[in-house]
Amino acid sequence: MNHLVAIVGPTAVGKSQLAIRLAQAFNGEVVGADSRQVYRFMNIGTAKPGPEESSLVPYHLINIINPDDDFSLAQYQKLAYEAINDIQRRHKLALLVGGSGQYVWSVLEGWEIPQVPPDLELRHHLEERAAKEGENELYQELVKVDPMAAQRIDSRNVRRVIRALEVYWGTGVPFSQLQRKKALPFNVLIIGLTVGRAELYRRIDLRVDDMMERGLVTEVEKLLKMGYAPKLPAMSGIGYKQIGMFLNGELAPATAIQQIKVETHRFVRHQYTWFRLKDNRITWFDMGSNNVDSEITTLVAQFVTDSTEARRLAV
Repeated sequence: MNHLVAIVGPTAVGKSQLAIRLAQAFNGEVVGADSRQVYRFMNIGTAKPGPEESSLVPYHLINIINPDDDFSLAQYQKLAYEAINDIQRRHKLALLVGGSGQYVWSVLEGWEIPQVPPDLELRHHLEERAAKEGENELYQELVKVDPMAAQRIDSRNVRRVIRALEVYWGTGVPFSQLQRKKALPFNVLIIGLTVGRAELYRRIDLRVDDMMERGLVTEVEKLLKMGYAPKLPAMSGIGYKQIGMFLNGELAPATAIQQIKVETHRFVRHQYTWFRLKDNRITWFDMGSNNVDSEITTLVAQFVTDSTEARRLAV
């Protein structure tokens, strides 16, 4: 089955639930495209599929590294292509699902990612600068040398900012200009899920409340006891950072929860810079509409049928 269906969109819009339904309907398997769900032991705060969901559908690229492991975009892309090829060889439908824009487009656009080795000394220096001078100082440097990359990177994602600067200083060429693209060996359907902003924020807030009830504080406590420091990129993500500050006495519980909600609202606005509603490559569906499940299922069925027939005729 030489097809790939991608399901993209903002946090809490319903991507995971749709993926399960489509995987069950079309004999599919899910390839994760979430930059936080790759980490082991970080389950509640990343909205990772639980045991019940995992028993329904096979998942790939979830729980593959420890929170203190280095993990690059190039590594992710390589593993994603391997997983997709494996699924297709077994004549199943591959579903690329997630809201991490770089992960998604590196796969869908066939990015040829610059093979610039890590400069650990430079990274350490930049991390110290970010800690002393603030995250925005590094981000403004990236704006000067590579405004296109800066537009696509969250200013608070220090790891991504540092990597873009590392590539620029290592090659003299902006990171965005080094990302050439190659044709993909399979057919792609991109499904985008969206919903009105007020409804999306409501869903996010309910999800955060649910995470707290399910034990996010306990999860962060356990990670800290395991030796995973708050300064790690994995531990500085939304949710983990705020709960870590609460545990350290820097934030009151209610303030930590509110900050998680506000930062997640901000994050979804950034996600829409990766997945634009005017992007004609994406077929968008409003999750607040009636019969949306039926419409998506019909679209996927038609895509699989048309792609299979076209391939048969080509042979």
